[in-house]
Amino acid sequence: MRRTKASGDAKHWPGLAFGAVVFFAYVYLPILILVALSFNENRTVTMWTGFSLKWYAEALANQAMLNAAWNSLVIASVAAVCSTFLATLCAVRMARDTFAGKTAVNALVALPLAVPEIVPAVATLMFFATLGVTFGLGTVIVAHTVFCLPFAYLPIRARLEGMDARLPEAAADLYANPRRAFFHVTLPLLMPGILSGLVLAFIISLDDFITTFFVGGAGSTTLPLYIFGLVRIGVTPQVNAISSLMLVLSLALVSLSLFLSRSRDGN
Repeated sequence: MRRTKASGDAKHWPGLAFGAVVFFAYVYLPILILVALSFNENRTVTMWTGFSLKWYAEALANQAMLNAAWNSLVIASVAAVCSTFLATLCAVRMARDTFAGKTAVNALVALPLAVPEIVPAVATLMFFATLGVTFGLGTVIVAHTVFCLPFAYLPIRARLEGMDARLPEAAADLYANPRRAFFHVTLPLLMPGILSGLVLAFIISLDDFITTFFVGGAGSTTLPLYIFGLVRIGVTPQVNAISSLMLVLSLALVSLSLFLSRSRDGN
């Protein structure tokens, strides 16, 4: 009995610790190297000569980079808000109502997560081209909204699944109409899932390259596209600095989402 229990315990599996170290080193070591080299004084990224912040100063003084950053923030903000709003409506409807084909609709909403991104990107390109739409910030925002919708939908739907369905009924017993019950009972309890979906959609949109590359136009260059253009010339410490700034922004947003979710859960 003792031998069987020990063999079934994961910590007794041979090579597990080594495999975990290799995995985390493969995932996080390149990121740590990128961040460290962004402070390298030398323009050659493979040789460390001293600590310097000049690459961050040059990046923040680069007007083209600032324009790309502004485009990324505008696109990500609008797409995240729109996709989260639509995902909330869809999740609430899917949780409340029972109708024929509900399982199929739920699968269709989450289907883009399992499809290579280039497929909807090319399909969206053909759709806009058929309609004769001029490519620019508008087309990117629409494409990002549709692409980010399932990422916002899943946390909201998961939050709804964990809620007590009797609470809205109790509000109705206290003579609250459906709208009042939703805004005073369901929505506050759903807010952690909405915030998680909003942050996730924002990060996905901010980091997106493929969809933006296909449906973007003049004046819609984002940070990923700008970094791609710099990397084609050669990797420089300025590229590392810009990438590090994007990493810090993403980590800050995730931390804020976790903090707000825990605060609301605690309250």
